[in-house]
Amino acid sequence: MGRNTRKRRTPLATKAIAASAALALGGGGLIWANFYASAHEPNNQTWGGNSTKAATAQVATISCPDVGQKLTNVPWRARQGVATELANLDKQITEAYNRLASTRQSQTNDPSFVQNAIVGPLKDKRAATIDRIRMDIQRVGGSFNSALNQLAACTTQSANQTTAGGQQQNGGQQQNTGGQQQNGGQQQGNAGQQQNIGGQAGNGPVAADFVDITKVAPNVQGKPRQTGNGSNGVFITRCGVNANKNHNTDNVIVAPGVTNGAHHLHDYVGNQKVNAFASNQTFLQGGTSCQNSNDLSSYYWPVVRVQDGSQDFDQNADGGGKEGNVGKILTPVKAQIKYVGSPVSKVVAMPQFLRIITGDAKTTTNGLANANAHWSCTGFENKVQLTTQYPICPQGSQVVRTFAFQSCWDGQNIDSANHRTHVAFPDPASGVCGNGFKAIPQLTMRLVYNITPPTLQNGQVKNAFAVDGFPEQLHKPATDHDDFISVTTGGLANKIANCINNGQRCA
Repeated sequence: MGRNTRKRRTPLATKAIAASAALALGGGGLIWANFYASAHEPNNQTWGGNSTKAATAQVATISCPDVGQKLTNVPWRARQGVATELANLDKQITEAYNRLASTRQSQTNDPSFVQNAIVGPLKDKRAATIDRIRMDIQRVGGSFNSALNQLAACTTQSANQTTAGGQQQNGGQQQNTGGQQQNGGQQQGNAGQQQNIGGQAGNGPVAADFVDITKVAPNVQGKPRQTGNGSNGVFITRCGVNANKNHNTDNVIVAPGVTNGAHHLHDYVGNQKVNAFASNQTFLQGGTSCQNSNDLSSYYWPVVRVQDGSQDFDQNADGGGKEGNVGKILTPVKAQIKYVGSPVSKVVAMPQFLRIITGDAKTTTNGLANANAHWSCTGFENKVQLTTQYPICPQGSQVVRTFAFQSCWDGQNIDSANHRTHVAFPDPASGVCGNGFKAIPQLTMRLVYNITPPTLQNGQVKNAFAVDGFPEQLHKPATDHDDFISVTTGGLANKIANCINNGQRCA
């Protein structure tokens, strides 16, 4: 693998994206019902008369270039300052999206409102922040690519431009459908007035984000063939399901030292002292929820919520209800964490404090290049995996989220400026790590949830579930991601590698 920001997706993820994208088109010409009442249905409540509008022309969210992904060479002495400024960029986008969502009447009255009052000022703020990043880098002797200045400008996306529809691999387009769900799913609004983008908080998900898994054709591909040089052992670590509700909205990998740097809530298992201000020394003193006391690693992921009209403890908090992450938080009923080997080589032990992020929390606006979400149902995992849609599972089946982390390491760095280029996926066909990268134990995680299946009625989704995310990402399933920091004591890292290399099954 080359050292670049575009990771090679696993065959599972590639196939899942294509399959779920194709399925999304199956509904034909769908109406974006959450913005305007359909002319083919009687208007009621406060809509007042039949009103047909061009849904594709309406602004759904704000799309800003991801500056952090382009920063592949930041001197260590500048990284804290740069990380703080990158977090400021995220905060600025959040504030701009919230303004977008709260000014729908002004947008209806003035076609230039979004550009003049939201997108234009956002560009100015981003330009100043990018310039501070330049100063942070150059102050310590680093070089700054002036082309990054061009990333200040943001655009807007309509419903059929988000990754639930407009960025599909087959080139097709889809219009999202779904109504605002407030206290049981009542749709509200004024005739001709732009409304929310679905969901209990008005920022998703929508009906097009869900699919009946029983109607999806099998799409799971086989794995690379195991060779005699491979490592086929398995090491299992049992760390619980976060029953003690260890949560925060920080992100110590991407935004160290910044409170609410993630703008969404995480479940934490393993290390119990992880927040924005934690250091490597903190991790060593953090204690663990894992049965193996030598496993101090941090495993954390966005929470799943059911949008049934209920609220949780953070309904008035940053990263929670104040940023569109609403509904009842669901604790997994199972959280299975294991490390597996390479089909073609032995693995080397993970270095202490290695950081890995898998997936991309911003695929709605970034596109699917780094998407690595896997959604399925019990009884279907070996047949169907979805990336751009959530599954509606049949009676008696549970929702499953699966993560398979990057398993090739550059042999030198425990992190990189964009948190991606120090690790990579092996070639999906051969299983070989490229360009001098070394195979490490592959972390895999499987989270299982008891979720009452959502229902789709008249182009709307009721009792939807969704992952937490940045508010402008509209709670799309492809934004699912997982974070990991490797922290071990007592020689555990070597024990994991030896177990896998020897073909054993250890716990």
